[in-house]
Parts: sequence; structure tokens; C-alpha cells
Amino acid sequence: MTPNRVDDPLLVVVVPRASLVRPGLRTPRAAAIAGIIFSVLLICSLWLLWRSVPVDPLDAGLWLQTHSRRVSLALSLVPFAGIAFFWFLGVLRDRLGEKEDQFFATVFLGSGLMFLGMLFVAASAMGGLIRAHSAGSGELPGSAAFAFARAFTYNVMQIYALKMAGVFMITTSTLALKTNLTTRWIALLGYALAALLLIGSGYLDWVLFIFPAWVLLVSLYILIDNLRESPGAGAKPGARQIFT
Repeated sequence: MTPNRVDDPLLVVVVPRASLVRPGLRTPRAAAIAGIIFSVLLICSLWLLWRSVPVDPLDAGLWLQTHSRRVSLALSLVPFAGIAFFWFLGVLRDRLGEKEDQFFATVFLGSGLMFLGMLFVAASAMGGLIRAHSAGSGELPGSAAFAFARAFTYNVMQIYALKMAGVFMITTSTLALKTNLTTRWIALLGYALAALLLIGSGYLDWVLFIFPAWVLLVSLYILIDNLRESPGAGAKPGARQIFT
């Protein structure tokens, strides 16, 4: 029996342990799932807020008395969505690898973190209104403090955060075209939706749902693409592996 034959069923393949650990750490499957979790949580949170809080940032605040529990539930989902978004950023960095363009990667990472930071700020301001009202401040609805907090929350989320989301989508789509991160049509769709966010975020209230929906699409593509890969393609059939 010759151990050098490729078709030998008892062929021993010596595999360095580091070469196996690194791909396991870089696998995008878990992070793609995190992107899906982020999208689902943020869509649910935005939908609850959509059903509970009037679109007009200058409303009188009657929703504090009727829908405060629903708004509190929506805001409680935001931190978990943000944690999952960090892992989604890891997905894209992992998929890019050494092909990463430093300029676009910096803009992509910065815009993603700025979006997440402003999302937390807007949720904190809205949560402050809920807490102040639950503390027994019956004069809060319709007051100057309430009007400021509502206008502040609206501007941070609807204008600034969504524009950063648009920049994130543009840079991600550009990197996707350069590195085959996703299919071409997903990248082109990202350009179109990003333009809608940049132009219409202050006029169209439903554009809030565009960004998490696009992240969901990208995450599903990355997950499906990863599941299609053969997990044991590097090893020869019938070979035993010895870790060193």
C-alpha cells in the first residue's frame, strides 16, 4: 500500500490547527444571521412606533396616555438590534477580506457606526419622554419640553440617521461591485434605495423601513451563499485528518 497515492482511503492528511481555526472564525454564517436579527428587530420596533406615535413631530402628545406601553416595547428592541448590527458589520468586513478598499471601507464603517449612534440617541430621547410621563409629569404633553424632545427625536432619526444609512448603502454597494460581495442587482438596488433615503428622508415617512429591509436582503444573500459552499472541499475523500 503506497501512502502517496491520492485515492488511498487510508491517506493521512496533516492539517495545521491554525488553518482550521481561522476559517471558523471568519465564517460569515453567524454574522449573516445577526444581520437578519437586526433587520427583524428594527422593522418590528419601527412598525410599533409607526402604529403608536403620530408622524407629525409637533403633535400634542396624547399617545403618551394611550400607547406608552407599546412605545416602551418598541424602544426595548433597539439595543438588541444595535448589538446585532455590530455583527452585521463584521459580516461585510469578513466577506471583503484582503480585497477591502481602505477609503470606501473607512466611509462604510464610519457611516454605519454613526447611524447606530444616532439610532441610540433618538431612542434614548423618546425613552426619556416615556420615563418622564410615567413619573407623574401630567403637564408633559403639550409642553415646550415635550415639543423640543419630539422635534429632536424626529430630526435625529428621520433626517440625519437615515442619511447616514444612505451613505452606508452607497459605500457597501460600491464595495460589492468591486469585490463581488453580493450580486450586481443587489448593489444597484442599494444605489437606488440610498438615493431615495438621501433625497426623501425628510418628506417620505415610510422610508424608515428601507434600510433594515435592504440589510435583510444582503444578509439573506450572504447566508444562502455561505450555505451553498462545500464545508469539506479542502480535504480529499476518505482521508483522515491529523491536527498539529
